[in-house]
Amino acid sequence: MAYVPGVALLVALVAGCSAGSDADDPAADSKPGSPTVSAAPPGKYRTLPESCSAVPRSTLKDLLPGAADLPQEQQDKVYEGTATVTYDTDRKVGCRWKSDAPDAARNLSIDFERVVSYDPAVSDDDRAREVYAKEEDAAALPTSAGVTPSETPSGSTSASASGNGTPSGSPSGISSASPSADPSGSTSGTDPDEDLRPRLLDGLGDAAFLDDALTRAGSTAQHRTVSVVFRTSNVIVTVQYTEQPARVTEVPDSRELQEKAQALARKLDEALSD
Repeated sequence: MAYVPGVALLVALVAGCSAGSDADDPAADSKPGSPTVSAAPPGKYRTLPESCSAVPRSTLKDLLPGAADLPQEQQDKVYEGTATVTYDTDRKVGCRWKSDAPDAARNLSIDFERVVSYDPAVSDDDRAREVYAKEEDAAALPTSAGVTPSETPSGSTSASASGNGTPSGSPSGISSASPSADPSGSTSGTDPDEDLRPRLLDGLGDAAFLDDALTRAGSTAQHRTVSVVFRTSNVIVTVQYTEQPARVTEVPDSRELQEKAQALARKLDEALSD
């Protein structure tokens, strides 16, 4: 056996340990000056509001006029609303209200969806922008109204609306039918010079649009659903407000429903921003 001096043996052991450390260090293989990929920033919102408490009672009284004539116990039940069944309340929540009056029945629904990107290279806001753009595209806003979709080209057909609203976080089921779909060819109770067709909205969230659909329930009865969808950061909010008159000859007023739906949407936007 060859004799190895103690000093030479010590040097060999130290060199071996140094080589092993470099092999196990991932940074040892990186080249100087190589770019570092950082994760995209998270969205502004980490939670969602309690949906059935998001609308003040005073607003509900205005939107659901038939409830004011009910006994107090029944009024309280109407104003409490019914929460939408969801499997993840950190991602999707919603609430529904309904009132019946001698002249008309009204339904209100609100939905909140918090969008989360699971791609570290895509921010929550960018992913929410993509989700909102699909909803806007599905609404097929009429180009003749002088609108240009804000976040994606429009042009796909939309599904029909439901008087009870769409599932929470899924506003894409709204109809793009115009108020001019009335049998008379004009919008009931509105200024003929006022454009009430489905359109983009200014000053609401980061992007917003309004849809207005007149549909028939059965053979004669008509109901109108006004939907306002807006995005603020990584949250998408949908408001749907529906009226069905008791008389089959009456057509719900677009302007009133649109004004009230927009006013509620703006209140929700302000509450989210606080």
